[in-house]
Amino acid sequence: MGSQTENLLTVIDVGSAKTCVIVAEVNDYALRYRGHGISDSRGMRKGVITDLDKAVDSIRKAVEDAENVAQAPVEHAVVGVAGSHIRGVNSHGGISLGSRSREISREDVRQAVEKARSIAMPDDREALHLLPQEFILDGQGGVHDAAGLMGRKLEVRVHVVTAGTTATQNVVSAMNRAGIHVDDTVFEALACADSVLQTDERELGVCLVDIGAGSTDLIVYYEGVVIHTGAIPIGGDHFTNDVGVGFRTPIPDAENMKKMFGCAIVTRIPEGNEIEVPSVGDRPSRLMQQRMLGEILEPRARELMELLRDHLRQAGVYDLLGAGLVFTGGGSRLSSLLEVADDILRRPVRLGYPVPIAKLPSNLLEPEFATAIGMVLYGHRARQARMNLDRGLGAKLKALFARQNA
Repeated sequence: MGSQTENLLTVIDVGSAKTCVIVAEVNDYALRYRGHGISDSRGMRKGVITDLDKAVDSIRKAVEDAENVAQAPVEHAVVGVAGSHIRGVNSHGGISLGSRSREISREDVRQAVEKARSIAMPDDREALHLLPQEFILDGQGGVHDAAGLMGRKLEVRVHVVTAGTTATQNVVSAMNRAGIHVDDTVFEALACADSVLQTDERELGVCLVDIGAGSTDLIVYYEGVVIHTGAIPIGGDHFTNDVGVGFRTPIPDAENMKKMFGCAIVTRIPEGNEIEVPSVGDRPSRLMQQRMLGEILEPRARELMELLRDHLRQAGVYDLLGAGLVFTGGGSRLSSLLEVADDILRRPVRLGYPVPIAKLPSNLLEPEFATAIGMVLYGHRARQARMNLDRGLGAKLKALFARQNA
């Protein structure tokens, strides 16, 4: 059982609408789907746990379903973190290597990166990721890997993804109470980028927009590196709540109507179309104009895109989006939403579908599962990097012992 579970990689995406668990098998550097489980999220709001017991129950149910399909126990997992508490900041730091040029070691690189990450941070925030952008060697930028080069001064630019300490700790606590050991936490938009973005998009400049139920998470790439991360506190649930209030209908029914009949542009809905609207309590259902649904959804869609545009402008990255924006997540499926985005953002837009992994069921190849699949790819990449590092250290130790025994 031990060797079997060592080859398994499990990821858990705890969203405001659903909790998704995917189990993959890693063999000879390849990934293969083994199982998944999905449950309705409870005790979550805007990506933050608000009721620990309910959140734990949702995690347990999704994990049990995944274990049944994968026919293997789930004890460890890579866990996603998202929500409006996520913020990114660019930083810069460096070290002097002496008055004469010398070869830069991995330890020098590590020290330079540590200098760059030493930024003042409030007690309620913690660094989730440290993403190097470029190294600057004796004033010459654009260096991707400084180790082995010669120089006198080494500087580095990094992007630091920060998260609310309490929000992250609560996610980890919920996992532990559900019997899951957290191997790693990852900003969900960073992982999602692995499954939907193309290399040329990252080079030209692109913003990945992950519209979840509780919030919209952002990550911007330019010249192949991350230059901005953040979140907007509006997600698919806000659209649904607007429909529930406007039509005076229960929230689950409002969600179904949004998915089946919703459209972000009123004029795309034929005049005269009617839909059945369930009432609250024991009152009978009513027939109402479908265009009324569009009149509720369009202002919210335009508001989200205007907030997104203003956010990117304020961050100074709006003019760098040569490849435009890629929308993903369940909230991106609203009909005509991308037309609204195109109208307001004035940049190329497309819907992002996740890349498949072997044996993955076709019903998971949808934008709402892009984050979970991206987390599998991210977890696999991180595991391979650790293995390669261990092999490198092993080779150095063997060489050292060989010299000592010679």
